[in-house]
Amino acid sequence: MSEDLSLKDIKKFWPDKAPDIKNVSKYVSKYKEDKIVIKCGGNVLIDPELFKNFIDDVVVLNKLGLTTIIVHGGGPRIKNKLHELGIESKFIRGLRVTDKKIIEIVENVLIEFNKEIVSALNNMSCKACSVTTKESNVISVMPEREELGFVGIPKKFKLNILNEITKNKKIPVLAPMGLDENNLPYNINADTAAGAVAKALSSRRLLLMTNVEGVYDKNKKLIPEITASEANKMIKEEIIISGMIPKINTCIDSVNNGVRGVVIIDGRKQHSILHEIFSDKGAGTLIRKWKN
Repeated sequence: MSEDLSLKDIKKFWPDKAPDIKNVSKYVSKYKEDKIVIKCGGNVLIDPELFKNFIDDVVVLNKLGLTTIIVHGGGPRIKNKLHELGIESKFIRGLRVTDKKIIEIVENVLIEFNKEIVSALNNMSCKACSVTTKESNVISVMPEREELGFVGIPKKFKLNILNEITKNKKIPVLAPMGLDENNLPYNINADTAAGAVAKALSSRRLLLMTNVEGVYDKNKKLIPEITASEANKMIKEEIIISGMIPKINTCIDSVNNGVRGVVIIDGRKQHSILHEIFSDKGAGTLIRKWKN
């Protein structure tokens, strides 16, 4: 879209429970030259209602002319498929040990899930494009650790492919996988993949949608904004623990490498993406390199 859209035009597709529509133009101007990377966790996307909410918000961003890149998870679906096949998973420090048999299953599950997201967006007249290890792969990987098998970390990006997709006003939807130098597929932690994409694109915002409100202080109260150094301190003091640690490490790494801000938002909250982008209050915990 875009700049030609009047408030009257926006009202036609602006959701009822979204932020105040009066401020939309201000925020569109703020983000229109930038890229927004959105990572949506598998725990959010496995719920049909939350999946629909996510799709609806992305469609609104697209109608407003903002450039978005989606990276999706898929852990629960992978877990269910392996369970269905009677394959037991082994984890080392939170990462699934992935042998040749498991990586084939992981790849198939993530590609199928990817196509569902792309199809849902296309059905809403929102042009989206699959980016997977089988189609338009953009991520070159190196093995994370030998003991993990086919688990990789991003090494290099084919940014020309992503830029071509966004230039054509399409939304790239990335499965969290990549290929090594022998064209073998590797699974990547979805938070790590999203952080690496955001860094490579120098995006203004990285949104990590999860199934918690954000980061809590020692009194279990939601923190609206923290700096990278404050987040590091909270990890050392064991205020941030367990599954939140890798997310926060992704946030810290991203803001220290060119991303203006990373936000952990609650994907269970209706229109959480719109509340984050189009209101001063936001919708979770914002992590920056420094406080403004």
